Amino acid sequence: MKKIVLAAIASVAFAGVASAQETTNALAPTKAGDNWSITLKGGIANPVHPFHGTFGDNVRGAAGLEVRKQISPTIGLGVEGTTGFNTSTWNYQPSMHNVVDGMYVGVFGAVNLNNLFAGYAGQPRVFEVELVGGTGWIHTFVPKSQGHDTNDMGVRSGVNFNFNLGESKAWTIGIKPSILWNVTNKEYTVFSARAASLELMAGVTYHFGNSNGTHSFAYAAPCDYQPYNDQINALRAMVVAQEAGIAELSATNADLTAANATLASALQQCQSRPATVVTQTDTTNTLQSVRYVFYRIGSSKITADQQPNVEMIAQYMKNNPEATVEINGYASKDGNLEFNERLAKNRAESVKTMLVNKYGIKADRIKAQGKGIGEMFKEESWNRVAICVLNDK
Repeated sequence: MKKIVLAAIASVAFAGVASAQETTNALAPTKAGDNWSITLKGGIANPVHPFHGTFGDNVRGAAGLEVRKQISPTIGLGVEGTTGFNTSTWNYQPSMHNVVDGMYVGVFGAVNLNNLFAGYAGQPRVFEVELVGGTGWIHTFVPKSQGHDTNDMGVRSGVNFNFNLGESKAWTIGIKPSILWNVTNKEYTVFSARAASLELMAGVTYHFGNSNGTHSFAYAAPCDYQPYNDQINALRAMVVAQEAGIAELSATNADLTAANATLASALQQCQSRPATVVTQTDTTNTLQSVRYVFYRIGSSKITADQQPNVEMIAQYMKNNPEATVEINGYASKDGNLEFNERLAKNRAESVKTMLVNKYGIKADRIKAQGKGIGEMFKEESWNRVAICVLNDK
């Protein structure tokens, strides 16, 4: 019994080994309904070792049908059925007196040797060779005078010589020699020639159309890597530009740090000087007080070290409810003239905004205006300033 089981799975095991050797990474995906085919076949069958007479004395007609699913370009699985026609006696046994005297139904696996050893060519070759193996059920019709019909297990092996026709290879004509063993016949040993028949058939196969538009496997479209290379190159260029920008920002930061140190020194000197009092020509104003708010280059933001000057102005206006303030913004000569004019105005407005928003001084007590380029101080960085003049009524 062990020998029978081993014989039944031999073809499936061989198909698994062949499948492991196949490379299909480049094939396009397929669906469950793809790569199906149907085969009509017919020919002759004859005992391998006849009891009497010569080899061809017991020849008879045979016909069959196959339905196959091609798992890969190398491996195919299917089911088949064949019948023998009573055109002569079989080993000189009594005639059946009916058309069909035997039938076989089984499963099979096929290995395409061309694709296994030479690789898949993108579509079937004009000529290909397959090894076929399978197992199934044999039913033999026996005359009543000789006993009852018999049911046995069969093992088939053979070779298919296939000729694939047409540009799309939708049709195949095959020559299919094979041997079918009755492996449960108790009169003979397993795979005995006296319990085997030689079949020589020809078949016509139609391969149904697939979802990929062909009648067979197709290679996936090659991937176009150029867009990805372009993106990588663009990112590399961006990194180079960013590195250059970082270097430039580092240099700018060093300049700004030095400028800030200069401004801090100037601020300290400015804060250590006594406030300048200017006599107002308007007799209604008996007191004038001036405060300076210095800025960094290109900026109208009031830094933390300058906020005390604004606070002094706010405190004075709170203590003197009738007082007003005139804020004149200036810019140094660095940079574009149009930009510096806007910058001067923004510096005056920044002091006004802080007085209103932070200290609650009414906006109608504040006059803010830009005066453009300042040239009051010999030290150029001091000209980046808002000069705040307090007036009393």
